[in-house]
Amino acid sequence: MTEIAVAKLLPTVRTIAHEAGQVILRFYNDHMTVATKSDGSPVTQADSAAEAVILPALHHLTPDIPVVAEEEYSAGRVPDVSKGRFWIVDPLDGTKEFISRNGEFTVNIALVEDGRPILGVVYAPAIGDLYAACGPGTAVHWVEGRGERPIKVRPRPADGLTVVASRSHGDPGETDRFLDQFTVKERISCGSSLKFCALAEGKADLYPRYGTTMEWDTAAGHAVLLGAGGRVCVAGTEDPLPYGKPDFRNPFFVAYGW
Repeated sequence: MTEIAVAKLLPTVRTIAHEAGQVILRFYNDHMTVATKSDGSPVTQADSAAEAVILPALHHLTPDIPVVAEEEYSAGRVPDVSKGRFWIVDPLDGTKEFISRNGEFTVNIALVEDGRPILGVVYAPAIGDLYAACGPGTAVHWVEGRGERPIKVRPRPADGLTVVASRSHGDPGETDRFLDQFTVKERISCGSSLKFCALAEGKADLYPRYGTTMEWDTAAGHAVLLGAGGRVCVAGTEDPLPYGKPDFRNPFFVAYGW
């Protein structure tokens, strides 16, 4: 798919993410029921309602591109992605943040081609932030009521790094051991794929993730970070974090703002 063709998809994908976010907010501002999936993770009515908005919209936009979505996957409905191009969706990333009502949850939609995310939208409806990109130099941050601006990673600070970490997940011991090789000025916490976005807009420099994630957790944020000049590598290597793995489970990884 050409860069021009991908870029033409982005405005519609942004609209789809925004519409799904508005559906989520109805549950966030009202009563919500929390259930537990087979893997022990929480799921709410909002997850399913948002996915019910996103799936048909993507199928209509690109009928020939399969869609991998978290709740569909949990139900055992997994499309064939062997051709190398597919959408990957987390309708509500940061369910624990959603349940705790801190606002740090997102809608994630990404397009993967040949193992890498080439388009991504991350929308945080409770705080009115949307991040999007479709290739190098295209990352933007849109704020409800204030419009959008281009974003990029910042130069690596000489006086020490700002490190962003998961609020709800991960292995603190492994993370600390990895960070021993750097001068760390500050550590901040935030939920969901907003960690990638913090790097993309130059608010942080490093995001090590020594904990379980799935491709739908990372692809959209990864695409935004790539669009802003950053990178995401398999932990302990310089290899880019790949997509389209048989079980869609990620290895440990590190996201860099340089």
